[in-house]
Amino acid sequence: MHPVLFKIPFIGLPFNSYGLMLVIGFITAFYVIQHISRDITPNPQLIINGALYTLIAGVVGARLFYVIHHYNNLDGSLLSLFAVWHGGLELYGAAILIIPTLFIYLRYHKLPIRKWLDVIVIGLTLVIVFGRIGCFMRGCCYGKPSDLPWSVRFPYASDPYYSQIYPDEKRHRDEPRLELPQDFFGYYKNENGQSVYGLKPFEDLTDQQKEMVTHGQYRCLPVHPTQLYSSLNGLILFVILYFFWRRSKRAEKDKNTKKLFTKPGSTFALMLILYGITRFILEALRDDNPFEFDSMTISQNIGIVLIALGIVLMIVFQKLNFGSSRS
Repeated sequence: MHPVLFKIPFIGLPFNSYGLMLVIGFITAFYVIQHISRDITPNPQLIINGALYTLIAGVVGARLFYVIHHYNNLDGSLLSLFAVWHGGLELYGAAILIIPTLFIYLRYHKLPIRKWLDVIVIGLTLVIVFGRIGCFMRGCCYGKPSDLPWSVRFPYASDPYYSQIYPDEKRHRDEPRLELPQDFFGYYKNENGQSVYGLKPFEDLTDQQKEMVTHGQYRCLPVHPTQLYSSLNGLILFVILYFFWRRSKRAEKDKNTKKLFTKPGSTFALMLILYGITRFILEALRDDNPFEFDSMTISQNIGIVLIALGIVLMIVFQKLNFGSSRS
């Protein structure tokens, strides 16, 4: 686990692995989008500008969604709303803001919206691939305890470790998964120099305690590597959507208007359906997000909405002609 790669000299701000992987994901997505969209617009500058707006909207949306979702975890200061260097970006929020931003951008430049949405969602799957690797390096979006051979253990005082040593009423768990003796807790100085009570920092533990939390009975329980599941899911979605899009392109080239689910926008609709389904399933293996509606997480509820929206759009797009792809 490597949440912080290094600190920027002189100002001391941490350079987070999650942010780096997210940027790599956007750059890779931009390259793919640029490559497969060459026949949509002859002006490459439109692609570059669109990618820049997408990146900005993605970061803002990811942070905004996190702030709304985890507002109680912030310290209440204005700076904490923008402190992305402390972590706190959610991919769902990125997607939610990216889509309307792109719609406005494409509409303004009179570009074929449905065709662009098709290629953009193919690229966005690569943001998922790299972004979730960043989640794994940071230790967020962790899974439930598991005894599968590929389960992973996170270090002492990581997010998964905290979740196991405390009850979690928001996930209907009244008892901690891992019972720590009281001498592992105490007062210590936080990063702001304030004296707080809680789990002692690793360096404040005795040698015996350090051994117990790294190799002994009080080390983190093995959990599902749900971040890597999600990354693999993004890669599978990329392959499925790309070949589905190629199928649509062949049908358009052959003017085969009767072939099912090949109209512009169908790839975008399929992405909503497949991501909604897989995200719903993966959420069932995660152990971080609170239950909020009908004993489901907010991501599962959004997943249901995405599935329904994708089905509706798939049917609507099937009834539209190729010539109406600007709408």
